[in-house]
Amino acid sequence: MIIDRVEVETINSFSKSELLKEIYGLIWILPILALLLGITIEVLVIVWLEREISASIQQRIGPEYAGPLGLLQAIADGTKLLLKEDILPSRGEIPLFSIGPSIAVISILLSFLVIPLGYRFVLADLSIGVFLWIAISSIAPIGLLMAGYSSNNKYSFSGGLRAAAQSISYEIPLTFCVLAISLGYQTEYSGIKYGLFYLVSYLNLLVSSLFVTVLYLGGWNFSIPYISFFGFFQMNKIIGILEMVIGIFITLTKAYLFLFISITIRWTLPRMRMDQLLNLGWKFLLPISLGNLLLTTSSQLVSL
Repeated sequence: MIIDRVEVETINSFSKSELLKEIYGLIWILPILALLLGITIEVLVIVWLEREISASIQQRIGPEYAGPLGLLQAIADGTKLLLKEDILPSRGEIPLFSIGPSIAVISILLSFLVIPLGYRFVLADLSIGVFLWIAISSIAPIGLLMAGYSSNNKYSFSGGLRAAAQSISYEIPLTFCVLAISLGYQTEYSGIKYGLFYLVSYLNLLVSSLFVTVLYLGGWNFSIPYISFFGFFQMNKIIGILEMVIGIFITLTKAYLFLFISITIRWTLPRMRMDQLLNLGWKFLLPISLGNLLLTTSSQLVSL
């Protein structure tokens, strides 16, 4: 059997096209990997910032041995948690005990899909973007309740109830604020499962800071009136990549400013009692958010 040159070239071109199809089929995973890498770096930076800020407030030295200026301290802590023994409660609900941290982490990670980091730079451009974030963030208290209940420990269960009540008490005023714009539970956990709950608190802080930046601080826009550079990048498509980079830089700068304020408040003011926190959410923040919503709606109706 003799195969001529044309048939050989046809076979080679077909194999190359099939290989390209397989490569193109895997391209969709690149944004997800980039997002996970960015989130990991952001969390490491937040942990380092909080330790440095708290050390400065309390006149301590802070982390300094793990890498230059203690930059690798968070990586060292994460490695330590990964290598620790994963202890399971003997009389607990093991399936729920294992699922609880995953639900809390996944609900926060999904929120990053709808955060616009720059001009036309968002992973999932949905019409319900911010409301999807509110709906997804409401799943996190379920993970906290599951963690407290499945531990078969009364202290863990009371801690889970407390954490879930705190989350619900501020989510309702937050929902009303967004409408106006748009018109202890881990006692029995150890190892990486404890690290996941530790990670959730920082991810939640980062997501909240990014949404405050987008909703209230102008997002990727340069916060000086009459100064805009996005039109220049639209006219010059060759250097248009700078538009995305500068937008991300402005967004993250504003988010870190809010992070600095949040961390400073956390380490300078005393911790609130459970009843004080619930009173703040239900008796103070909820009426203010309702009043804000009514005032905004009334102004919209008057302007019609």
